[in-house]
Amino acid sequence: MTREPLERWIGGPAMIIGPVLLLTGILLRAPFPFFFPHQLTAAVEHPAPLTAAYTCVLAGTVLLWPAVLTLAARIAVRRPAWGAWGAVLVVTGLFERTFHAGFDQAAIDLARRRGADFATTFIAQAYGDLHLFSYLSFTILLGWIVLAIGAWRSGTLHKVRCLALAAMSLMPLGVLKGTTVMSIVGAIGLCVALVPAGISLVFSGPRPNARTIRLTMAAIPAVGLLAYVSTLG
Repeated sequence: MTREPLERWIGGPAMIIGPVLLLTGILLRAPFPFFFPHQLTAAVEHPAPLTAAYTCVLAGTVLLWPAVLTLAARIAVRRPAWGAWGAVLVVTGLFERTFHAGFDQAAIDLARRRGADFATTFIAQAYGDLHLFSYLSFTILLGWIVLAIGAWRSGTLHKVRCLALAAMSLMPLGVLKGTTVMSIVGAIGLCVALVPAGISLVFSGPRPNARTIRLTMAAIPAVGLLAYVSTLG
């Protein structure tokens, strides 16, 4: 595949779906207090909305990596250094948020099996433990600013959308974080910055031919089967 189909059919949809899923998850957990003891209690007392919220946030975070690389590639056409550093910093930050999501899942499972008080005590004791990503937390905040400056200096995004992209640096970081006004602002900013670009990218070329449509339709149940098999091991 050339870069254009990769950008159009992977980067474009990721620019649309990733930010929307992230915003959806943040809004789903908005009714519950921000700090981890309250999040663990809510996970036990309200399992369905909390599971949906954390799943949406995780899925949105994972989908942002092709979205970010697509944007960074466009920035790099005119500003290669800004595109490269923006991509490295933001994707590293996304890795860290995914790492945090794994910790979130383990803590929520612990709360549901051993009780919220037990899980809260464990998290309080383990929260300050050092690990690799303890030294890379700055990437979560700095990466979006660098990417936004690169998008502005290269003319890839309009100034307003660059500011909206930089708003992602307001998103709280760490494990078991709930929703704040700043996280809603950051997620809405991400939607403003990336969703229009994704839509434009998806519709930028010719419609897929019949063979491509048939292959896609055949791949959907195959991927679904693989997803099911993955849960068995």
